[in-house]
Amino acid sequence: MAERVCVAQIGGAHGLRGEVKLKSFTGDPMAVSEYGTLTTEDGAASFEIEALRPAKGHLVARFRGIEDRGAAERLANVRLFVPRERLPPLEADEFYHADLIGLSAVKADGSEIGTVVAVHDFGAGDILELAPRGGGTSIMVPFTAAFVPKVDIARGRIVVAPPEDAAENGD
Repeated sequence: MAERVCVAQIGGAHGLRGEVKLKSFTGDPMAVSEYGTLTTEDGAASFEIEALRPAKGHLVARFRGIEDRGAAERLANVRLFVPRERLPPLEADEFYHADLIGLSAVKADGSEIGTVVAVHDFGAGDILELAPRGGGTSIMVPFTAAFVPKVDIARGRIVVAPPEDAAENGD
């Protein structure tokens, strides 16, 4: 399981005073401000949220030390992480997207499709990116109950009912 979890991503500058557009990946989007200092993926930079408010389709955040638009613009697309222990405990059937990376993807009959290499959100729902077991082009699968009926973190796998064209191209 991942030691750190991505809880937000900076979208870009908002206004002239150093605020940024922020996309929260937490169940309650405003909860991103409750987890303390946020760090970049490599841990090289950290950010403290001074103010947070909802806007249409995103949040607007002010970080301590970011005072102008230029500084805010340099943060565009930065993903923000917190140590897993700062997050609330999960229920038995819950998991974080970070827990999916590296899981084996298998069909219902147990045959291996590949490995989960990423979870994407392009705006219309989560998409799992699978690296096929034999190499080649990644397979993108909607992360819905219809296409991923079972997530089994304990066994290190997900069961996938791939779209027909992906199954034909991946085998």
